[in-house]
Amino acid sequence: MTTLPPSVSEAIHKQRDSYLSRLFELLRIPSVSADPGFSQDVYRAAKWVAATFEGMGLKTQTVKTATHPIVLAESPHIAGAPTVLVYGHFDVQPADPLEEWISPPYDPTVRDGNIYARGATDDKGQMLTHVFSTEAWLKSHGKLPINLKFLIEGEEESGSVALAQLMSGAYNEQLGCTVEEKLACDVVVISDSSQFGPGIPAITYGLRGIISFELTLFGPKQDLHSGTFGGAVANPVNALMRVMAAFQDDYGKVLIPGFYDDVEALSETERQQWQSLPFSEDEFMQQVGIRATFGEPGYSTIERCWSRPTMDINGITGGYQGEGGKTIVPAKASAKFTCRLVPNQDPVKIANAVKQLVQVRVPQMFTYKLKVGHAASGIVVPLDSPHMAAAADAITAGFGKPPVLIRSGGSIPIVSQFKDRLGVDTLLLGWGQNDDNTHSPNEKFSVEDFQRGIVASAHLWQAMADHAQLSRTSASKDLS
Repeated sequence: MTTLPPSVSEAIHKQRDSYLSRLFELLRIPSVSADPGFSQDVYRAAKWVAATFEGMGLKTQTVKTATHPIVLAESPHIAGAPTVLVYGHFDVQPADPLEEWISPPYDPTVRDGNIYARGATDDKGQMLTHVFSTEAWLKSHGKLPINLKFLIEGEEESGSVALAQLMSGAYNEQLGCTVEEKLACDVVVISDSSQFGPGIPAITYGLRGIISFELTLFGPKQDLHSGTFGGAVANPVNALMRVMAAFQDDYGKVLIPGFYDDVEALSETERQQWQSLPFSEDEFMQQVGIRATFGEPGYSTIERCWSRPTMDINGITGGYQGEGGKTIVPAKASAKFTCRLVPNQDPVKIANAVKQLVQVRVPQMFTYKLKVGHAASGIVVPLDSPHMAAAADAITAGFGKPPVLIRSGGSIPIVSQFKDRLGVDTLLLGWGQNDDNTHSPNEKFSVEDFQRGIVASAHLWQAMADHAQLSRTSASKDLS
């Protein structure tokens, strides 16, 4: 178990109210990256974050991009100490529908122990736990036990275009070095996820990947009268439904050729570990409002969500969508769909298999366009990593109980980019809850979990240093 210097613990305790007040300052900035009408607010949020880093004495740089700014910061270098890169974002989702908010989305309010505001849990509140813990170390102790770098972006909620450009080297001239040199680290820390449940802190050690598609079928040159032309002109909506039905069977198994070729079987240890988690099928169904669960036979709900690949249609467009009826043969129809991928599945290989299936299934009387969108590979962090042990120690110290080990069915594309470009793993340490209404009205974040997250983060920096020293000592003994 890690032990903080008394001065750091005292500083965090004394600043509890100040941390909350400053979080409220950032939450009041409506930094919606997807809406150009809020671009100045995104810039204001970037200035707020940069000013906070500068006030802590960190070397700070705001990268100007073609879209939204990225804020970088780093602590004074300590030779021989491990380096941790903290990633987060200061942009938020749109607040619509506004009428469903109990209190205004950009006027943070505390009710029943929760902070209600857009961005409270995703990701301003969680991101600031690491900022404030770092501040506590520097202002009370004078230095950190490790090297810290921060990468805080302003468009995670709208595709992270600028971040992808940064990672590809597009802004190396601004950086004054390569992005690999600028962000070089031993491990990445992200807090933009959830605990397993109330009072059950977690480390997320695996994520599914993703690849997205949009298929459009083109029929007649314009919408046609279904009485005059129906039966003589093929309907692209009807055809699209048949094409999409070929992607999945009635039980959720994906029928794309070769889809499961590279899927690794879940280890028996992991299956048993997940079975021991306090998961209620009935509560799950009640939470999402369904009468029964669905998915591949032979797998539990958790296994389907965390470790099995999927294919889902995300939206269908075609024909008349207004009130009442309109008897037409539509000119075109389209479907947006995504595949969630597990580690070892190659997004490029899956994309090629989808292209071949579409080519075979679309009737020759139609022309079509298949657009392949964003993609990311699935990842799993080795459970025997010293970084995992350090995170477990820190969370135990901050939350008063050891974390459970979980995976997530979601995707965070930057995690695979960190692995590919920097060659490092990512620790996903979520302080939020699954019912925090992320991306929905009445987004919330527990005040207590916000405060616990700051304590856990402060312990994490010490634990990283302690475990690095243990590894060096162990290596020295092995050599001798």
